[in-house]
Amino acid sequence: MNTITVVGSINQDTTLYVQAMPKPGETIRINKMVVSGGGKGANQAIAAQRLGAKTAFIGAVGADHAGEGMLALLRKESIDVAGVAVLAQETTGQAFISVDAHGENSIMINAGANTKFDAAHVRKYRHAIKNSDFVIVEFESPVADSVAAFEIAHKAGVKTILNPAPALKEIPTELLALTDLIVPNETETEILTGIKVTDEKSMTQAAAKLISFGVGTVVITLGSRGVYYHVGNQSGLIPALKVKAVDTTAAGDTFIGAVASVLRPNFANITEALTYGNRASALTVQKLGAQNAIPFKRDLD
Repeated sequence: MNTITVVGSINQDTTLYVQAMPKPGETIRINKMVVSGGGKGANQAIAAQRLGAKTAFIGAVGADHAGEGMLALLRKESIDVAGVAVLAQETTGQAFISVDAHGENSIMINAGANTKFDAAHVRKYRHAIKNSDFVIVEFESPVADSVAAFEIAHKAGVKTILNPAPALKEIPTELLALTDLIVPNETETEILTGIKVTDEKSMTQAAAKLISFGVGTVVITLGSRGVYYHVGNQSGLIPALKVKAVDTTAAGDTFIGAVASVLRPNFANITEALTYGNRASALTVQKLGAQNAIPFKRDLD
């Protein structure tokens, strides 16, 4: 069993299911509205926990009803939330998600408390990071927090996973140098490298550029096409499973949590771990919502 610490975001999601995304100035009807738990960090933590890892979380919520609800959801999953601060003067993060009839989504985020905890708070829970096999960060919380987490991990010999989402045009070089595994999607890869991902040649070029920044291993998620990976002298494309997607929300988060739950710290089983991640995300996209769509280990077994 891997032990994982996630440093990141906790959101309350409001998901609106529509036939098609509205055009500028257009008013449309909503077919269904669902309020649920979300946030990239929380989604990844829940995926890792459900798929067999022992997971701790470092982050923040507001002192409000939404925060109480989101913490209750994490506790229900048996995730260690000792590192989640409750901030009296802040609101819990909120995400507003539109999903069309093809399962594609668009997301707007009000960060709230997710951007109000700092590196000192992360360092306060350094014991959780030091006792982990992997630490995962993304960019829905401050970059300085991610740097602090990776510095602690690096000194302790803990492997680091960076999900650079939402994408930043410039990532601090010190963070990239501390990144053992980076997992961007096609859009994020293009923003980071300036290389449009269209085929395996462009994937190889983009991976080489990311490695030149100091990153150890690159995995590019390609949606329905699968994932491309580059580790050491090994690279390749692992196809996705063919399923009917009804909602792609949290598919990438499920993939990262699933991979982290089974990946060996020396990356010796990376192709098997990526295949496992593909299987997990294929189940997620066949259900509506974010956290309620994330599968359990028994589902994959």
